[in-house]
Amino acid sequence: MSDKSNCKIFAIKTTGGQEKIVAKLVTNRVSVRKLPICAIMALDDIKGYILLEADNAQVVNEAVSGLKHVKGQVPGMIQHEDIEKFFIIKPIISELSIGDIVEIIAGPFKGMKAKINRIEVARSEATIILFDVPYQLPVTIDVNYLKILSHSENEEI
Repeated sequence: MSDKSNCKIFAIKTTGGQEKIVAKLVTNRVSVRKLPICAIMALDDIKGYILLEADNAQVVNEAVSGLKHVKGQVPGMIQHEDIEKFFIIKPIISELSIGDIVEIIAGPFKGMKAKINRIEVARSEATIILFDVPYQLPVTIDVNYLKILSHSENEEI
């Protein structure tokens, strides 16, 4: 591994869904050839790409050339600010607002869609109105069981 002070981030295009396999292949090659690669990242939020942190593009090219599922190197470098958002975990409650359309991803109502009626920030709960029922049924559910599908139109800017 090389000195982290002058490492730059480079993107490698891969076959979709094969990012972790490519990252393992690159890790093996880096350890065998003793290449100066600082870090190898396969992020869940970036499909079809892995990120390599190295001193220059030539080292990255040597690390990935000829590997299965590698489609090529993206020209240029990635700025740290561009990928920072993938490393910072924000609680979902900070993104929710009244009127948002959500999908329930866990619990007895898993897979159902609903509209947020009220948010209890202190208890980390939201009261939702289910869409897939014959009558309006308000349900209070933990916000970690919700995935945002669309934000409400009357959001304040």
